[in-house]
Amino acid sequence: MTVCVLALPAQAQTAQPDPEALQREAMQKLVEKQAREAELKAIEQRLAGNKEAREKLEGEIAAIRADRAALNKALLDTTARTQAGEEKLGELEKRLSLLQSSEAAIRRSLESRRGLIAEVLAALQRIGRRPPPAVLVRPEDILEAVRASMLLGAVVPDLRQEVEILGTDLAELVRLRDGIASEKVGIGAEMEQLAGERRRLAALIEARREREASAAKDAEAQKAIGAELAGQARSMRDFVERIEKEISVASKAADDARKAIEQETREQRERMTALAFRDPARLAPKIAFADARGMLSLPVAGSRLRGFGDPDGAGGTTRGISLETRPGALVSAPSDGWVVYAGPFRSFGQLLILNAGGGYYMLLAGMQRIDVALNQFVLAGEPVAVMGETSEAAATTVGVGTGQPVLYIEFRKDGASIDPAPWWTKSQGEKVRG
Repeated sequence: MTVCVLALPAQAQTAQPDPEALQREAMQKLVEKQAREAELKAIEQRLAGNKEAREKLEGEIAAIRADRAALNKALLDTTARTQAGEEKLGELEKRLSLLQSSEAAIRRSLESRRGLIAEVLAALQRIGRRPPPAVLVRPEDILEAVRASMLLGAVVPDLRQEVEILGTDLAELVRLRDGIASEKVGIGAEMEQLAGERRRLAALIEARREREASAAKDAEAQKAIGAELAGQARSMRDFVERIEKEISVASKAADDARKAIEQETREQRERMTALAFRDPARLAPKIAFADARGMLSLPVAGSRLRGFGDPDGAGGTTRGISLETRPGALVSAPSDGWVVYAGPFRSFGQLLILNAGGGYYMLLAGMQRIDVALNQFVLAGEPVAVMGETSEAAATTVGVGTGQPVLYIEFRKDGASIDPAPWWTKSQGEKVRG
């Protein structure tokens, strides 16, 4: 991860430590620490989103694996139905084979009796053409009638039996043919059903395989991203902790140097301070910032969008206040201070940091243009910047975005954000709260 580090001008080497140089160095480290904290927060937010996505994918994989039991049951059921269908199909084929064998036997029986059937039919045909003579009408034909009667008496019983057997065989043949046709229809339906079951089963298996493979791949990718972000977060936390230690050491060194200088030049500083109180061109704060509570004016005319400690819309709270201003509004310094940073900074747009002394710093962000230079001492009420026509990047950073210019103000003491409300004059404080 590439990190921008703000570089302040190198301090001139002196025989005795310069407390202001040490303080600026501490402020530089403070700004760097804030940048790292912002990056750390962004990484943690990405980690939270990555964790949520990974948990969702893991839940989906668990659901797929849970569905595996249902799919397995469907596989078993389909397999059982397939095997039962195949068994039924085998039985149908056996029955069909028996029916076809019976049909063949009947056909062979009919073929074997084809000659007898032909003789019976011929006899019947002849009787039909030449019926027995009427005895009472022609007595001379008695012999012929007796012969015909003897012939009919011998042939008719056999003929009747053959006709009955033939009728039975023909009826059985028709029944067998109907049964064979029905069994063939049933076999076709069973085979079609089995084919459908196999296609559905193959589709279920393929869909489950693709879904599980895709979810597992996404989960692995999210896991890798999470591991990378976690490593970045750890390194960033270590860096922030080291910066905090360096800030503490630099602040302590600055305080020690300031005490030493104050000890050596107390009377001279008192005389210079007395002169500075009466001189509008003073080069140091008129009073200690801690003693200026209730005396500062807002740096710009505007209405409050968010106050200190309000929800920032991202699960946290704001560390400063946001004022909606007129386009092109003039921004003044809230208090005396030294410019320790002036310029663009990450998503804050134009950022101005003033050292008010005593470990107090004022951060102003969201301007379009800054009119002061690094290391310049500015007076309370002195114009330092100009707002733009629309909202700058800081409006998004602090969680607001009305389209109008927004000025973000933050007070810090020893590296920690503090509520600026006690420092405004009463009327200004009421205006901000309103």
